[in-house]
Amino acid sequence: MKKLTRNIAVAMSLSLTAVSSPAMAADSSKPIVIPTHNWSSQVVMAYVIGGIFESMGNNVEYVPADTQAVYEAIRNGDVTISHEVWQSTFGASFYNAMQKGGIIDAGTHAAMTLEEMGVPQYVIDDNLCPGLPKWEALANCPEVFATADSGGKGRWLEGPQSWHGNQMPERLAGLGLDDKYMVKFAGSADALWAELESAKKDRRGVITFNWTPNFTDAEGFVFIEFPEYFDGCRVGDGGNGACGSPKGWLKKAANYKFPKTHPAAYTAFSKISFTSTDIGQMAALVDIEKMSHQDAAKKWLSAHEDVWKPFTE
Repeated sequence: MKKLTRNIAVAMSLSLTAVSSPAMAADSSKPIVIPTHNWSSQVVMAYVIGGIFESMGNNVEYVPADTQAVYEAIRNGDVTISHEVWQSTFGASFYNAMQKGGIIDAGTHAAMTLEEMGVPQYVIDDNLCPGLPKWEALANCPEVFATADSGGKGRWLEGPQSWHGNQMPERLAGLGLDDKYMVKFAGSADALWAELESAKKDRRGVITFNWTPNFTDAEGFVFIEFPEYFDGCRVGDGGNGACGSPKGWLKKAANYKFPKTHPAAYTAFSKISFTSTDIGQMAALVDIEKMSHQDAAKKWLSAHEDVWKPFTE
């Protein structure tokens, strides 16, 4: 009887230990679906994070995805994560999806962000438009930024219209500059970099959309100082659009089932926190060194094991 009692006690003890100290469940063999968008750092980071997941024994798939609709795709389970949620551009879509349920906040990168119109450093150095980077100076020098297709007005080369909609044309109108400037939407991020490179050769005036962190941080790019952003200043929020962009966070999003289906991968993903330097390096491998996104990711992972391996521990 004593032996039986002792055996029961041992069994109960083991059972309680199993309940109170849950072992990490194995990740599912189903692929983790990572979206790719249309700018270099996002695509390289997709393959970097995918490489991290694969180093842990996971399967990964990559799918092209719309930059705004991707949050609905994550919420519905068609895509697993988003690793570059820029506050200014995608914050509203991210939070709208969260309110519906099915998508979770998986943490924030160390890098702070800014998405804004600006000029190459030489435009300031050569004094092509005296008074820049203050926005008021633009009223006095539209001809400096005119192009063959701008109808005599100065041109702002914006990113693809899917990124910000009509935010920049609305800003021009709100600032009273729409009689002197027009907005042209680039087809891709590559078109922005091609225009910057072309303008640099002739040291001519050019205003383009850009962001930080990016590879251009090292080359020198100056963001125009517009009126400070505040909640409600944009047309879509009831304002007249006469404000700049806010500095913001760079978040990660995940489908709500990800922590359950791939607990090890989700834990690593929640730990991932890249700096502006990390992200700029990833983009530079493509935009400066002209590597493919996949090769750039492999090179970055190989050279920076000290950065990413702790995320998997």
